[in-house]
Amino acid sequence: MGKRRGGRELLRSLSKKQKKHLREFGEEHPFYDKVLLLLLLHSCFPFQSENSDKSSAESDSETELEQVSVYHKLLATLKTSPESESEEEEDESESEEAGESETEMDSGGSQEAGEASGDEDKNDVPEQKEATDTAEQMLGQEQTDGADTSCDLRVIEEFTDVKHESEFSLETNFMEEESGDCNASKRDSNSSQAFSEDPFKQHMDRELEEKEVEKISTLPKTSSQSKWPRLGQLTFSSTLEKHKTLKADKEVDARQLYLHKPLESTWPKVNKQFLSSVNKPSDPSFTPLQRELFCVMNTYQDLFYPERNALTNGEEIRHAYCLHALNHVLKANAQVLSNNAKRRDQKPGTENDDYRDQGLTRPKVLMIVPFRECALRIVHIFISLLEVNDKRKIDVSNKKRFKGEFGSDPEEKPPNLKRPEDYEAIFAGNIDDHFRIGVAILQKSMRLYAPFYSSDIIIASPLGMRTVIGAEGEKKRDFDFLSSIEILVIDQADIYLMQNWEHVLHLMRHINLLPLDSHGVDFSRVRMLNLNNWSKYYRQTLLFSALQDPQINSVFNKHCFNYAGQVAVRNVPLSGSISHVAVQLPHVFRRLEAENVTAVIETRFQFFINKVLPEYRDAIMSHTLIYVPSYFDYVRLRNYFKKEDLNFTHICEYTKKAAVCRARRFFLKGEKQFLLFTERFHFYKRYTIKGIRNLIFYELPTYSHFYSEICNMMKATDNEMDPTWTCTVLYSKYDAQKLAAVVGIDRTAQMLQSKKTVHLFVTGEN
Repeated sequence: MGKRRGGRELLRSLSKKQKKHLREFGEEHPFYDKVLLLLLLHSCFPFQSENSDKSSAESDSETELEQVSVYHKLLATLKTSPESESEEEEDESESEEAGESETEMDSGGSQEAGEASGDEDKNDVPEQKEATDTAEQMLGQEQTDGADTSCDLRVIEEFTDVKHESEFSLETNFMEEESGDCNASKRDSNSSQAFSEDPFKQHMDRELEEKEVEKISTLPKTSSQSKWPRLGQLTFSSTLEKHKTLKADKEVDARQLYLHKPLESTWPKVNKQFLSSVNKPSDPSFTPLQRELFCVMNTYQDLFYPERNALTNGEEIRHAYCLHALNHVLKANAQVLSNNAKRRDQKPGTENDDYRDQGLTRPKVLMIVPFRECALRIVHIFISLLEVNDKRKIDVSNKKRFKGEFGSDPEEKPPNLKRPEDYEAIFAGNIDDHFRIGVAILQKSMRLYAPFYSSDIIIASPLGMRTVIGAEGEKKRDFDFLSSIEILVIDQADIYLMQNWEHVLHLMRHINLLPLDSHGVDFSRVRMLNLNNWSKYYRQTLLFSALQDPQINSVFNKHCFNYAGQVAVRNVPLSGSISHVAVQLPHVFRRLEAENVTAVIETRFQFFINKVLPEYRDAIMSHTLIYVPSYFDYVRLRNYFKKEDLNFTHICEYTKKAAVCRARRFFLKGEKQFLLFTERFHFYKRYTIKGIRNLIFYELPTYSHFYSEICNMMKATDNEMDPTWTCTVLYSKYDAQKLAAVVGIDRTAQMLQSKKTVHLFVTGEN
């Protein structure tokens, strides 16, 4: 009873912001880590709050400094508060900013939540209330079942993870201690020549000149083509003159990969599930796809691979980039620990500029993934790669809590839910899209839930990053931890088009910027590339997607400045998804002319209401489904239909379940002539709409296989074909990529050359 009473009193003493933080953002900042630590310090040591406020005031007073140069600006931040205090302030900033932003973001991360209709927007209220109730129950469970909440030092150590903080600090560890080998320095000197040939060292140690940086920023890139056995058609582009086109390695020698220990021995075991008996004895550890992908990754060039498939090669690709990211982190940390030992052994008073081996902040790798399940699989891969054998298990802190928050309960899934295989693969496990977690790694141990400024790898969703970065003008925001990111992995980029693409763009605008605070960095160890604000020219971006889209291409072309160059896979689809249509019906592709990309939206709307819609107003053209990819277009059409008093119903991603059932029933019985249907609803639900006789694709679908799925719904009511069924598609010359994915490259070339309406009749075997 004493513990429970103490827990209740402790909860009552929390401020409103702290309670809101505990209820809504437990996964980002453990309530039993920072918040309770601060509370216990306030209750046990009242002077701590005054010192903290004083330090914060001093830090705020010193932010406005004279801007002489980049280097002097960074040196000026040395007078700020110590690292421990800055980390506490950073955590408080994240929690308060996240609490203010949570009400603006829906669980699906959709960009148009604010513009949904009033009755549809209320869908989020019960879910938020349920989440809040769950958070309160979890909070009560932790306080009743946990350790004593009194001012016990053991409790403070448990919740603040002080022990792990010292163990994972790069500044206080040395190579000998970390590796357990007293001859590490000798081994390091013997392998110095091999280390100099390491792609990691070659890429990070190269010093760019100002002329080269100016050339990368201003001049266009020169490109060349090459065809590889597995990846297919590759486009190599670079601005620098010394540009070499890679050739595919038919066989991979493990020694040429420069894998850091223990990855040389663990990778073949971890990757064994994807290998087959076809693999050559000289190449036993990589699949053909992984071999060519890793060949590009290991050169530290940017990579865009738009053929990721959750059913076939998704896990292969995940293992490949996890190997590359972990290899990079282990090498970087080993270099820092080795230099720590060298500095410790050097004579006092001697200055050496050869130990510049760090960035302005510690995080080196940022992984953007859509769901918690993806983060769970990545961490499991890291653990497997670090465990040499069953007897030598690595120490993973907070592992139980991580599994609880990122894992899923199999019983939560409805038993008789039938969905396509690709849907099951994408939405497997925990599909919460609001998360972020820091991971600190040394060779024998891993720390989960590490503060960002003590992490090597950050795994997050776009929404999770957005709530931390904040917006311009907000008091509580932080993006300094993104200043020295050396590898950026954006996996399943196509899913972010279904969530909120603006979050991705917001992240790209705030990555590799100069930090506003020093965060306790030793400037004598910082690389000159970071001091010169040239981090973005060294950052490698790995972009994986299931499709080619102009918005994804724009990120790769406009936000990636890697001096090493870029490699993009540019395969053209020979046969489109129209060949998978099992319904015999005519497909009418109607081309609209627009002056530019921005004018397409208005041109399409006017073309639809003036030329297409009048043909379907007749009662004989009932049961017409209008497929609308963009939510903004959906809202505009809905308002127009209401204004014209048309007999229609509508379904979008914000529609309540009861309203969806009514709309489907009205449409099936013919009580409603038109059904407005959004692409995102189909992406997240995959309901079969019955009663379709006429189809209108207001715009080509983002996913090409959605075209055949929607067309095949026409036989859901009756297997017999009706000669009166129709399918109309609107397109422009700016939809070339989507059009090629639907009808194939040959038909696309013909349709773009001709400005006439194209009629295609598909029998299901084309």
